[in-house]
Amino acid sequence: MRFYVLLPEVAGHFGSETIFIDQVARPPILARFHYEFEGWQGDPIVETMRCYIVTKALRDRILSLSPTGVAFLEAKVSKSEEFIERHPNRVLPDFTWLQVKGAGGLDDFGYTKESGHCIVVSERVLKIILEVGATFLEAVELCNWKGAKVATLEKIHRLKLRS
Repeated sequence: MRFYVLLPEVAGHFGSETIFIDQVARPPILARFHYEFEGWQGDPIVETMRCYIVTKALRDRILSLSPTGVAFLEAKVSKSEEFIERHPNRVLPDFTWLQVKGAGGLDDFGYTKESGHCIVVSERVLKIILEVGATFLEAVELCNWKGAKVATLEKIHRLKLRS
């Protein structure tokens, strides 16, 4: 099975109601995740400092795979004043916290061992993310990961993911 390193859109930051267990760890260890949107281009997965939220629609599709290395918990989501000014009528879908629990390159969800501890997903998970509508996500096959800026999503489409 192939595995891919993902760099999702950073559409916001930790909100004021985030509770950190270890803020220095990478990724930070959280007891509660509050994601405050600054902007959003519409992808079903977004991050801040290697902590992720996904739309509930994406979560449901992922869960249909019975994936390894992942858990989903409630997250609080809010809009910053800047977001409201730029997008006064924009409604956000429901989001949930995606917790990476597995080993990169073994489980459906894991982290790279170095170069920023980026999220690694299996090919079958990447297919679901693309089907649900990710267009600003950057990804590269794990075997090609060098920690540098990754390939654009257009290159992923040319990789011809297996059926």
